[in-house]
Amino acid sequence: MSSEGVTAVLDTLSVGNQSFKYYNITKLPGAAEKVSKLPYSIRYLLESACRNCDGVAVTQSDVDNIVDWRSTHTNDVEIRFKPARVILQDFTGVPAIVDFAAMRDCMKQLGGDPSKINPLVPCDLVIDHSIQVDHFGDKDALSKNQEREYERNSERFQFLKWGAKTFRNMLIVPPGSGIVHQVNLEYLARVVFKDEQGVLYPDSLVGTDSHTTMIDGLGVLGWGVGGIEAEAVMLGQPISMVLPDVVGFKLTGTLSDMCTATDLVLTITHRLRQIGVVGKFVEFYGSGVAALSVADRATISNMCPEYGATVGFFPVDSKTLLYLQQTGRGTNTQMIEKYLRANSMFIDYADASYEPEFVTKYELNLADVVPCISGPKRPHDKIALSDVKNEFLKSLTAPVGIKGFGMSAENVGDSGSFTYNGKSYKLKHGSVVIAAITSCTNTSNPSVMLGAGLLARNAVAKGLSVDPYIKTSLSPGSEVVTMYLEKSGLMPSLQSLGFYLAGYGCMTCIGNSGSLPEEVEHVIQQENLIVSGVLSGNRNFEGRIHPLTRANFLASPMLVIAYALAGSLDVDFEKEPIGTGSDGSEVFLRDIWPTSVEIDDFQTKYLLPEMFEKVYKSIEDGNDKWKQLQAEQSELYNWDEKSTYIKQPPFFSKMSKTAASKISDVSGAHCLLLLENSVTTDHISPAGAIARNSPAARYLASKGLVPYDFNTYGSRRGNDAVMARGTFANIRITNKLVARPGPKTIHFPTGQELDIFDAAERYKTQNIPVIVIAGKEYGSGSSRDWAAKGPYLLGVRAVIAESFERIHRSNLVGMGILPLQFLDGQNAESLGLAGTELFNVRVPSDLKPGQLLQVGAGPNANEPSVNFSVRLRIDTDVELEYVRNGGILNYMIRKFL
Repeated sequence: MSSEGVTAVLDTLSVGNQSFKYYNITKLPGAAEKVSKLPYSIRYLLESACRNCDGVAVTQSDVDNIVDWRSTHTNDVEIRFKPARVILQDFTGVPAIVDFAAMRDCMKQLGGDPSKINPLVPCDLVIDHSIQVDHFGDKDALSKNQEREYERNSERFQFLKWGAKTFRNMLIVPPGSGIVHQVNLEYLARVVFKDEQGVLYPDSLVGTDSHTTMIDGLGVLGWGVGGIEAEAVMLGQPISMVLPDVVGFKLTGTLSDMCTATDLVLTITHRLRQIGVVGKFVEFYGSGVAALSVADRATISNMCPEYGATVGFFPVDSKTLLYLQQTGRGTNTQMIEKYLRANSMFIDYADASYEPEFVTKYELNLADVVPCISGPKRPHDKIALSDVKNEFLKSLTAPVGIKGFGMSAENVGDSGSFTYNGKSYKLKHGSVVIAAITSCTNTSNPSVMLGAGLLARNAVAKGLSVDPYIKTSLSPGSEVVTMYLEKSGLMPSLQSLGFYLAGYGCMTCIGNSGSLPEEVEHVIQQENLIVSGVLSGNRNFEGRIHPLTRANFLASPMLVIAYALAGSLDVDFEKEPIGTGSDGSEVFLRDIWPTSVEIDDFQTKYLLPEMFEKVYKSIEDGNDKWKQLQAEQSELYNWDEKSTYIKQPPFFSKMSKTAASKISDVSGAHCLLLLENSVTTDHISPAGAIARNSPAARYLASKGLVPYDFNTYGSRRGNDAVMARGTFANIRITNKLVARPGPKTIHFPTGQELDIFDAAERYKTQNIPVIVIAGKEYGSGSSRDWAAKGPYLLGVRAVIAESFERIHRSNLVGMGILPLQFLDGQNAESLGLAGTELFNVRVPSDLKPGQLLQVGAGPNANEPSVNFSVRLRIDTDVELEYVRNGGILNYMIRKFL
């Protein structure tokens, strides 16, 4: 295909009395039949390549390779993709703007124009990660939590206001507005863009949160990337990616009356993890999709990171248009439908003849889904509701691991008594101490939220109650949820069970669960109890929800309430009552479970477009506290040396105008950590509370702060000194170099056991590089750029793992750290590596993506006793350039000079 071919596809579309232009992928010369068989998600990549083809950033070969996807996807072909926009939340947005401010400083120091460091595509930043469940269980919880949020974070918020004033194309959604992905779904998403020249094109995005994929449920192609990669996209750099495999997942049938969208997504997550879809696109199709609402589809797309795929895509159909109308965005639906139909991007899920050429296909009958939860330590470990009691009891004595706690049989019956609010209670293994209706995964779905309200209403009518020591909370992702729960009359019932509104934000789902009552914490620690948290979120990794809840389970909002009522995981809802009613009779879960007909009826009556219009027309204004924050507008940021939240990072302090000619060898490196499988970004860079005995706590104390003001690691991501000290600081991390779990390691030159940060600092002063050795799925979990920035600051030159999570691998590359993968069938144990060796990694001058590199290990760096090969997981030529430059942001600075 010639370069004129791309220009030739520019077409005209008439909608009413308006005329638009668009790039018609169906008219690519000689490609019509191929395009008609492409998965819809690949068609979106193709349209972007046609529209952005300039022969430099995006080339004709990108267009050709995407058209020929059926043959090229098997050859690790690299393409360039330019998303239409970028979305951020504040935990990742603050460090992004800190980086931009530091890049402007570097540009000035190197003689460049600082103003070139500026977003070139629309960027939306939603502040949703800062609020915590400090107060719960009463009507003042919301106001008290928001007051504390501003006490802790005003400095961060002020900095974000500076960024909004200084940088173009940046919109800030203030705190108290909702959760980023729900706000994106209900308000920010365009579905189809129109530029200043009247050219129509599909909405697409990348985001600095792994659950950006939620927007795939609306037919908007989007996925999570590392903050570092997102910053490059903001600066106009296309994403360099390997053309993905696309897995077709066919849905048929309908859900049973007892099942929810949450049960469905946990089932799909479990199934796709078993299949293995890491790094692939998953596209849903089939008549079963037609039976799902957009909110149901978004729930499935939201948990895409948990099943490992890059996207979980639902192409646009008539229900998508209906959703836009229901959420107050019906003005452009005629234009959206006509454009997408004209460009072969509109689907009819009921069309039985639709069978694109997916790489592989799988099928699920929705009727086969059963009520379930997932846990106790991973989101894809599904347990049928009928099996929860037995599975939990087995896990107590199972060996320590993903499904075991390693308890001796004689301790299974341990319990502890305590007094709370003048009444005596008893905790045992499996007692529920946190019950949170939280997270965009479920609070964006009116069916499960109204279902929870109806279940609460029925429970209250039966005289059931929740013990007051259980930390109950309701933290929806949008004020719309509050409006329809109040209008339907269901909010008082939720409040009667302790589920008072605690805030609008991620809260418990990201570990902002706050402290448990002191009496509860004391008995848990004194008796070493394995207590549980039950939440309607998407993550339940060890140490994430709360340091003291070692067993955490993901469940629908309805089952969150059910387990709060029961007070324990040690219950079989099919055979045992959930409680005793006010009349003295046993009450079973089935007695209070609402019917799907009743839920649908409430949704029709009480979910209204004007609710969305009212909430979102003023969402950018913020409350009085936000309006009172003052921020200057200046080209360069005036760093405050006394600040413990915002600090100029050292990433560019020693940068020169030219990059190194080659990537240097790793010579004489010590192993900083020897890790097991499934080490998550929560292990590498925790977001939760700062332990009082940690290096980060000592640093903050040296600045005059008391523990009450430490806040969380997530809130301090604008300060590299805190974040470096918080790297690998998760109390549950298991480093095989030391005897017990926790953030410790061995400093081999002295043989001392030290905090990981302290050991790394000693290695740096001795000019000794360090590496990390890990198992499978290294870096799974949140798309956390500090999980790469932190190791970089600790002096980590390479990570050798059995496999990498997609986003984290990209983040390592973005910081110039070498991701190296053991060959199939090999790992540290099979090679006899103890982690005590000195390591050499030879990097040839003619390095190529995916090349095999030689590693030597032994007691003497010059005479290795073990030699083995690893695969370089730098996957594209552009990524090689990033690493040679010392990281992607260094590359961008040099590009702008």
